[in-house]
Amino acid sequence: MHLLVFHGYLLRGTGSNVYNARLVPALVRAGHTVDLLAQDAQADELDWVDAVGRLAADGAVTGVEVLREPVGVTVWQPDLGGLLPVYVKDRYPGFVVKTFVECSDAEIEAYVAANVRAICAVAKRRRPDLALINHLVMGPVAAARGLPPGVPYAVKVHGSDLEYAIAVDPGRFVGAAREGIARAATLLVGSGHTARRMFELLEDPGLAARTRLGPPGVDTQAFARRAPEQARAEVRAIADGLLAAPARADDGGTFARDEHAIARALLSLDPTDGPHVAYVGKLLRNKGVDLLAAAWPIVLAARSDAKLVVVGFGDFAAPFDALVTALGSGDLDPVRELCAEFDLRHLAAFLDAGGADAAYLAAARGMPASVTRTGRLEHHELAPLLSACTAQVVTSTFPEAFGMVAAEGAAAGALPIVAAHSGLDEVAATLAPGLPPEARELLRFEIGPRTVADMADRLVTWLAMAPDRQDAVRAALVATARRRFGWDGVAAGVIAAAQGRHDDLAPLPLAAPA
Repeated sequence: MHLLVFHGYLLRGTGSNVYNARLVPALVRAGHTVDLLAQDAQADELDWVDAVGRLAADGAVTGVEVLREPVGVTVWQPDLGGLLPVYVKDRYPGFVVKTFVECSDAEIEAYVAANVRAICAVAKRRRPDLALINHLVMGPVAAARGLPPGVPYAVKVHGSDLEYAIAVDPGRFVGAAREGIARAATLLVGSGHTARRMFELLEDPGLAARTRLGPPGVDTQAFARRAPEQARAEVRAIADGLLAAPARADDGGTFARDEHAIARALLSLDPTDGPHVAYVGKLLRNKGVDLLAAAWPIVLAARSDAKLVVVGFGDFAAPFDALVTALGSGDLDPVRELCAEFDLRHLAAFLDAGGADAAYLAAARGMPASVTRTGRLEHHELAPLLSACTAQVVTSTFPEAFGMVAAEGAAAGALPIVAAHSGLDEVAATLAPGLPPEARELLRFEIGPRTVADMADRLVTWLAMAPDRQDAVRAALVATARRRFGWDGVAAGVIAAAQGRHDDLAPLPLAAPA
């Protein structure tokens, strides 16, 4: 079959970008061909992209560059007139970037109209049998207006569309979302939490009948458990490759990175010398990475050889570095200033409760030497690093549609220790039954005044576990991740969703709303 997939953003990085970059190759492996609409100007660098199509502002096809035969995936970049509306503001070279909430009605209409023209043009060139449209805002309304009549489609709800557009300004976005999903065969959500939030915001009692569980997947071959020596060798090979590449000038984009700095950070790691713990995700205030930094001295007091590897990028990167420096110096005044500036209420509660006592501050002196921040890693670079880590902590204080990084950590054999809410908790619930009782209790911690202490307690308990018990737990994690998460299964689910085969899809982990 031939599919049209509308994404509208980049094909590398995090979240929905990774979802589409992994889903589309899986669709091709299943024998389908795909027209993918995205805004990645470097799509030709991706080894799974076979052709790149160019569209004029009126939607006319101006050319197609075939990169390799046979053509399974063609990426199309619609001309949006220079404005790219987003959910969370990032930097995209070549675009004026505004959040949907910041955009005027005229700007949003122009954005929708440009994508309608693009969808019409691509579908006219080759009529799709099925379509997948990402995000409730504003892809589905463009698809509803631009797809040929009779082409069935599914909508993938990622969560940021709900929280950063519809929830913030329902008066402007609920109507557009309803129009876009009116004839969608299925709405796919990453978790029951996301489904409940969608039902609440859209206030449509008929949605439950068409909504099914469709979480992201994990490349279980790439994210596979490795022996420590193999993981170290792969990480060092990646670092050597980055060092060998010519240094690139920072283009100011959110996804720009300094390869040489990343290489130096990776070369400083030795997973055979003490346990390594990973954080993977954007560095934003609501990702809770400040709480992990605050918990780390407690871990160091128990295991002075432990290392924390922070993989990520974002606006909170500099404050995070400042927090590590301040804790390492034993000066709590800058820490309190950061709490006030960024409303780090749970960290402030830890300090107010006297958590940073003399023993804590003594252990905190090891912070600068034991914390390494790599910056952004591509997926193929992340996989061996995660395998080199014995645990991964997901600290988000904000609801997450799905805990993909936790699933990837489990597939790589790193115990995921996650905040007990939203999609993160559902990943933990999926993994827990396959684990021995003493490990099940380590998967979750509550967000609240005791978060720092509880997170540290789980890490310390895990690191103190006998090696043979750790090995048994890690083997069980890998087995469950392989069975329950996997992109080929996700791709099959997308096809079933677009065709409206609801009985072939996982039910929601909740009762349908009355």
